[in-house]
Amino acid sequence: MVTIVIIAAIIALAFNFMNGMNDAANAIATVVATRALPPKHAVYWAGLWIFAACFTFFFVEPSVAQTMGKGIVNESCIDEYVILAALLGAVIWVYACTMLGLPISASHALIGGLIGPVWFVYGAEYLIGSGIGQILLFIILSPLIGMVLGFFMHCFFMFIFKVLKTHPIPNDRVFRKLQLLSSAVFSFSFGLNDGQKTMGVIAILLSTALAKSPDNRLFQILYNVNEGQFVPYWLMIVSYLLISLGTIIGGWKVIKTLGSGLAKVTPVTGFCAEVSGSATLIATAALGIPVSTTHTVTGAIVGTGLVRGVKSVKWSTAKNIVWAWVITIPATIIVSGLIYLLMVLCGAPVKVL
Repeated sequence: MVTIVIIAAIIALAFNFMNGMNDAANAIATVVATRALPPKHAVYWAGLWIFAACFTFFFVEPSVAQTMGKGIVNESCIDEYVILAALLGAVIWVYACTMLGLPISASHALIGGLIGPVWFVYGAEYLIGSGIGQILLFIILSPLIGMVLGFFMHCFFMFIFKVLKTHPIPNDRVFRKLQLLSSAVFSFSFGLNDGQKTMGVIAILLSTALAKSPDNRLFQILYNVNEGQFVPYWLMIVSYLLISLGTIIGGWKVIKTLGSGLAKVTPVTGFCAEVSGSATLIATAALGIPVSTTHTVTGAIVGTGLVRGVKSVKWSTAKNIVWAWVITIPATIIVSGLIYLLMVLCGAPVKVL
């Protein structure tokens, strides 16, 4: 049991690193596209602010982590084998999409990964419909919210330029500097939401392991939490270090897709997209809803592009991205479910509920 728990925890931390690699595009695509920062500087800037978000949870309950750990499947079904299958399914999908340059939601891959094993072996009655329904709703709402906010914010600045009788291009230098602030805020808000997701899964893995083996000294050390606390502090720090490191190394194909493959990004539109995405992510993190950063910022970029007309958006690229979104949860449900069934066939224990 100890070996499986350790393997699952290591794979979870590796997934956190890959989440940073794929979602690095969300934090820095626009600042790279507008040349507000050179690529190397941009990834370090983003990584710094993503890690800074970690310290928020020394004072505020990580509600998204609780949703990931307790709000998707019934806790009674969870053991180290379910978590291992969930992580393997999610890692396979995220790695494949990162290599193809598709900006998917790593968090939705993890959600599908959790659903698959429980659904395949224990049945749909052990899925938490309210939690899953909320997540599915925000798959639609988060890009729409980002799109609307991005559209109206860009419209606002275009109105200001018109009133001042100036053109956006002469203001590019100012907005490139403002993008340093907006990208920092976006990276921080990315950390507030995405950074919590994997640590929530690891926390439920460790708490379940400790409940099964309360005398195990290793589990006691790893899951040493205060009363009412769900995620240990060491886990917060390690999780955020890895997601920041993944961002610094970066998924450069994904960055190219979001930075120039959806719509022409200027310093003004980049600033608008980042602020719009940040507002959406901070609000959903406060509500404990694990939304997709990718969905949010993609919607915001499309929204800013629509100000220049429907034809200014590269809809063929948008279509490919949307298809990747649509199939992420079903694909990871199938992959992780089959992995868990294989584990059961090879002798993994199944709980009697």
